[in-house]
Amino acid sequence: MIEVILRNYLLEVLDEEVYFSYPENAPSDFVLIDKIGSGESDHLPSSTFAFQSYSDSKYGAIVLNDKVKLAVKNSVQLTEVSGVQLNSDYNFPDLARKKQRYQAVYDINHY
Repeated sequence: MIEVILRNYLLEVLDEEVYFSYPENAPSDFVLIDKIGSGESDHLPSSTFAFQSYSDSKYGAIVLNDKVKLAVKNSVQLTEVSGVQLNSDYNFPDLARKKQRYQAVYDINHY
């Protein structure tokens, strides 16, 4: 499962915690991974992921977003990942929880 592979990789290279769902006792800075789509071309799978960088400040969310983007870009080093392309990234505040958040969306080809 590419979700688990990416989460484990991010846990190794980032100082922040990485989750699949919003944690009950959320730390000030953390990352959520959400697979928002998938497809296949010539029998090779691809998935679209949203990486949400949470922080108490907008500046913190921006900095964490940049760290996440660099880490995801470098995930192409994993044997399970054959290609990584940034789709978009943007300010995406979590109004319900009153937390600052940035989101980076990636298309990732994998095995």
